[in-house]
Amino acid sequence: MASRKQNGFSLIEMLIAISISLIMMAVTYISIRPILYQGHVNEAYDTTLMALRNTRNLAISQSHEYYVNFNPSGYPAGTIQIQYQPPAIGAGAAPPLQTVVTYSIPSDISFAVRAGFPGTAPDSFGSGGVAIDFDQGLAGEPINYVVFMPDGSSQDSLGNLNSGIIYMTQSSESIYTSRAITVWGATGRIRGWRLNQIAGAATWVQQ
Repeated sequence: MASRKQNGFSLIEMLIAISISLIMMAVTYISIRPILYQGHVNEAYDTTLMALRNTRNLAISQSHEYYVNFNPSGYPAGTIQIQYQPPAIGAGAAPPLQTVVTYSIPSDISFAVRAGFPGTAPDSFGSGGVAIDFDQGLAGEPINYVVFMPDGSSQDSLGNLNSGIIYMTQSSESIYTSRAITVWGATGRIRGWRLNQIAGAATWVQQ
């Protein structure tokens, strides 16, 4: 009597196949994890750079003052708020600021500094110890905003030229995924920076 051929997989064969699949998935995740996280840092950097440059262009093209606020009060951490300053009418006080738009950076990225940052900040704006460090060279505490003027310069609310820096990093990853952006008050020049390792030392390199 001919034996009946059995079709399909045995339980052991199925378990082996599932185990191999899980191992391959784990290896793949470990391999692409740094790329995924670097993508979040890039997104935060691109969003922040775009917010600053677009706001400066608005101030120039519309001949009005525009504020860029980082981590404004009442908003979640990682928020960038753009505000418009309507001009004063006659000799009266300027009307309240009007919010134009807000942006958010990825939740796993923060405006923060890390141990290991160089003591000399990009453009020599500080010592790498303050996450949002505007009003460089002026007395008082650092502020978290810049005001772009119709001539393209950046000032504070008191009319002082306002230079500064903001850092973006991911605390769970290497410091070498960190980025920074500087603003030069006199001209409103905006520069982006990446933290690299050069000759064994952490060094900010302009992008």
